[in-house]
Amino acid sequence: MSTATFALIFGIAYLGAGLLGLVPAALTPPPADAPPTHVTFLYGYLLGLFPVNILHSAVHIAIGAWGLLAWRGTASPTVFARSLALFYGALALMGVIPGMSTLFGMLPMHGHDVWLHAGTALIAAYFGWRSAVSPERRASSAADRRQHMLPVERERRFGLSDRRHMAYAGA
Repeated sequence: MSTATFALIFGIAYLGAGLLGLVPAALTPPPADAPPTHVTFLYGYLLGLFPVNILHSAVHIAIGAWGLLAWRGTASPTVFARSLALFYGALALMGVIPGMSTLFGMLPMHGHDVWLHAGTALIAAYFGWRSAVSPERRASSAADRRQHMLPVERERRFGLSDRRHMAYAGA
């Protein structure tokens, strides 16, 4: 899979998650023991798992749009993947630290968001920093298959691979 395809898939996923975070029916109220946030507009758990609010959804929409732009070629897919790896890696680490798990009361980043951000960072790092195989190196690494061709029987060369075929050809 190419880095551009990665940008497309994650762009659609994060754009969809951001838009779904704006739908109140997709949010469940936060539990009583959830860390408090100052921004409570559309604050809840997306699909009952991921804590989001309006700012969190806006960040997801922006990252999803950036991913689609990277896929189209307007932005660099490699820069998108590398930036996503660094950004979501930092968010995953911040989600583990108790005082930082809400980004000073602005964005909820605790619970299932931590492993989601860590997984996104790992996958984005793979696509951002992997070495691409050039077509020249790929072609030279494998032997040319045409050099190992075996001779074909006369009948098969002329399309007569079956004896029954030969019987009908003479009639």
